[in-house]
Amino acid sequence: MNVPFKTIALIGKHKNLEVVEPLLRLAEYLRKNNFVVVIDQLTASQLPKHEYQTLTLDEIGQQVDLAVVIGGDGTMLNIARKLVSYDVPLIGVNQGRLGFLTDLSIDTMLETLSAMLEGAYVTERRMLLNAEVLRTKECSFNALAFNDVVIYRGASSGMIEFEVRINDEYVYSLRSDGLIVATPTGSTAYALSSGGPILHPSLDLIALVPVCPHTLSNRPIVVGPDASVEILVHCSSDLRVHCDSHSHFDLEHADRIIVQRFPETVRLLHSTNHSYYRMLREKLGWSEFP
Repeated sequence: MNVPFKTIALIGKHKNLEVVEPLLRLAEYLRKNNFVVVIDQLTASQLPKHEYQTLTLDEIGQQVDLAVVIGGDGTMLNIARKLVSYDVPLIGVNQGRLGFLTDLSIDTMLETLSAMLEGAYVTERRMLLNAEVLRTKECSFNALAFNDVVIYRGASSGMIEFEVRINDEYVYSLRSDGLIVATPTGSTAYALSSGGPILHPSLDLIALVPVCPHTLSNRPIVVGPDASVEILVHCSSDLRVHCDSHSHFDLEHADRIIVQRFPETVRLLHSTNHSYYRMLREKLGWSEFP
């Protein structure tokens, strides 16, 4: 079999025993078909005794040709951020709920992967965002986001106030519950529930979506990939920045949050019959009558 991949890493949702059986079943299938199988170190810690080599994520990035992620979109978000600089192609097997990123089904993963491992796949590049917080001109926080960077109030019941600039040009001042800066991938996440537009993942665009703005004329806007989004905090009562709901940082008055497109992209692989629009119909129930 002339295949583009020889060494394949398997990564499962951490602390979820439901991934154990399908992961071991996939590992055995790959081993029987003469692939070199390695397992992520954290994933391996929840497996019974096995004979597969275990590697850290950094070692996986340096040594493997492909990574298969079994879990939900949250698992894929986490792995994608950590492996993006290694340009390892990723395949997602859905063991979660919606599964916008993990689009293969556990029930049919062996049949679908068999074809993909023989070369029957399509490649998709997706952008990430880099967020940094500047406090008195020093960088106090830095993180990547595959979905979104969110400025949001905590337990406080009051609105937050901040100023938004794009490429050093003043755009607006906003009183709201928060602001979502989303990638096309994140446009079907929190941004969608806040009234933001759905962006096709092939686009390199950034959406700014206010969360419950006090002024109804504040609407979502979409900017280009070279935009530098700057958010200046005016009111800092219990205010935080969240990156993919994974990395958090408490903000103070006069903090500046700079959000820009990250220069490297995530490489996702899909089966040849993958359709983004069909996925939207299925996940969002567009084919159902009220």
